[in-house]
Amino acid sequence: MKTGSVTIRDNAVVEYFTFGTGERAFIILPGIDVKSILPAAKNIEAAYRDFKEDYTVYVFDRRKEIPEGYTAFDMADDAASAIEALGIRGADIFGTSQGGMIAMMIAVYHPELVHALVLASTTAWKNPTVDGVFRRWIGFAEKRDITGLTADFIECLYSEKTIGNYRDFLMHMNDHVSDEALDRFIRLVKTIDTFDMRDKLSLIHCPTFVIGVEGDAAVSGESSREIARLIGCELYMYEGYGHCVFDEAPDYKQRLLDFYRKHR
Repeated sequence: MKTGSVTIRDNAVVEYFTFGTGERAFIILPGIDVKSILPAAKNIEAAYRDFKEDYTVYVFDRRKEIPEGYTAFDMADDAASAIEALGIRGADIFGTSQGGMIAMMIAVYHPELVHALVLASTTAWKNPTVDGVFRRWIGFAEKRDITGLTADFIECLYSEKTIGNYRDFLMHMNDHVSDEALDRFIRLVKTIDTFDMRDKLSLIHCPTFVIGVEGDAAVSGESSREIARLIGCELYMYEGYGHCVFDEAPDYKQRLLDFYRKHR
């Protein structure tokens, strides 16, 4: 595994890590988090070990400094610029949660970068479920209530089974978070305020697979069905899992591989 960074517009820096030896490029655009994704690199590499032969895998963080007024469309432009800076074209892209929002925008506005697309546990707009969740998270972060924010995170992202087994561990996910990191998190959450791709999704023409979960407490299960309906693509809905079903369901990674291999 290697880590790196690229400098994009406005001299912003986007960090990433990469692993695998395959000829094809597989890009993971993760969801929003309070901390950088880089400390989780080894865990992510282990989780996607079955991809390492077929692919060179790239996992991108958001830009390091998030300015005031930063939008979801800025995030997508940043991600596309970072992908282009590494000379990647026609990648298989997997976007989860907010990363799924970025992925769908890349597929619309930078289609040359995408060969096949999976949109996981995401939404095409700030629906009432998303609005309520994000308002709570901003409130906790503004009050510097790390315990409340983390507890709400856990309830929104994971199934009852996972919470029951790992609650004590998960409650430490945001330990030692700085005020600067919380301010960055607030700005990232606010990017969705002007986000609405419902009238653009019909412009996605690459092979696309939407994977959601019934009862998703972060974005709603209906959001996945809506995206699949507007694109006119394949849909699979899990039951009994949380928003982070991609980390919980034992068959999830194989389901991804099967889709991408089908569309080589």
